[in-house]
Amino acid sequence: MMDIRQQTGPSALSSDAIRTLGERLHGALILPDDPRYDTARRVYNAMHDRQPALIVEAADVADVMTAVTFARQQELALAVRGGAHSLPGFGTCDGGLVLSLERLRGIRVDPEGRCARAEGGCTWADLNHASAAFGLATTGGIVSTTGIAGLTLGGGFGFLARRCGLACDNLLSADVVTADGDFLTCSERRHAELFWAIRGGGGNFGVVTSFEYRLHAVSDILGGPTFYPLDAEVMRHYREWIAAAPEALGAILGITLGPPLPCLPERWHGQPVIVVLTCWSGPPAEDAAVREQLAELGPVLGQAVQRMPYPAINTLFDELLPAGLYHYWKGCFSRSLTDAAIAEYIEHGARTPCLESATLLFPLDGACRRVAEDATAFAFRDADFATAVGASWPDPADSERNIAWARAYYQALRPHSEAGGYVNFMSADDAGRVRDNYRQHYARLAAIKARHDPTNLFRLNQNIAPAGSDSA
Repeated sequence: MMDIRQQTGPSALSSDAIRTLGERLHGALILPDDPRYDTARRVYNAMHDRQPALIVEAADVADVMTAVTFARQQELALAVRGGAHSLPGFGTCDGGLVLSLERLRGIRVDPEGRCARAEGGCTWADLNHASAAFGLATTGGIVSTTGIAGLTLGGGFGFLARRCGLACDNLLSADVVTADGDFLTCSERRHAELFWAIRGGGGNFGVVTSFEYRLHAVSDILGGPTFYPLDAEVMRHYREWIAAAPEALGAILGITLGPPLPCLPERWHGQPVIVVLTCWSGPPAEDAAVREQLAELGPVLGQAVQRMPYPAINTLFDELLPAGLYHYWKGCFSRSLTDAAIAEYIEHGARTPCLESATLLFPLDGACRRVAEDATAFAFRDADFATAVGASWPDPADSERNIAWARAYYQALRPHSEAGGYVNFMSADDAGRVRDNYRQHYARLAAIKARHDPTNLFRLNQNIAPAGSDSA
């Protein structure tokens, strides 16, 4: 598997340079001999055990500007870490500088304007908690410990996408520190090209230190899992149901091994099953109708669907997927869920190797489709579904088996999928797919990259090379 490790340019950093950097920071500078180092260098995905030369825990925007300038001047690899959930391990590196935003967690909600500004180190748990106090929410990730930054910059799927659009569709403005250390506030009216690029273009263009989101009236929802046998008929029924469903219905289909939950009979624990994760944000008076529709998808093996605060639905995977597991994911988009594709999902889903692993299908119709194709850098407005083939496991001895399953599964889905995939579901060996991931937008993104990061300082990502460079 491709290794994203990047070494420093110079053979060694001078002690004077390191001391000067430390003096200019309000936050922490952590070096390999610091007792905090081993904790500070860890990331969510245990596959990536890197040894950075320096870790900067920024306390404010000034620290971010200082760290970016230092990395550029010293020709260091620069890894930017928000929530540390990057599956390919882009939030860390060997021999370079890790810029951690974990201290930048401030949030201000404007309930009258229905918007919120959140700093780049926030997780979705942070933002969901703050906005829920006002009966408001925006589309976010389905694991609450995920950082808002990486998910939004890549596009951002979630339970509210059919009703509210992608996370990037709800971005109103952003503060960005560019490769030259400048601070820019971008929106539709200011630095509009940069604003276009960061909505789907990933972390290629700078460090986003704060995000301003549009919020929507969402309070309690009807949500939770419903389990079914692993059967093609269930998937066909789901395909027809979601296509006709009101946009207030978020329903993600998963294929996994039955978890040891009280709502699922013990004989199904560890057996391949289909799960539909429901988030109905429509009127409570229609809850019964949603329950009836779930019952019509197929034989219900178990169910835990109930009224809950919206933030709760995004915590359902938290215990199953704690930090420290090993992850290898693949992603693809499809314009339809054909019977031939369903056959592959059933065949490979039946071989799911581990309780923590899952296949997830995110529907992308509704509000996602009402955004113009060229309005953001996210390039798959014509897709019906985004698929994540998520291999996750606790024992490193099982790595080869789990990775092989994900790769075989992805290869089987390729004939039924678009050429590109979702950048946030990509692994480190997917660099060859970057042009396909951005389709018709790639040339425009490469030109913006050349303008704001001509030396490709921000290269630890699904990288867009600057236009005119040898690798472009």
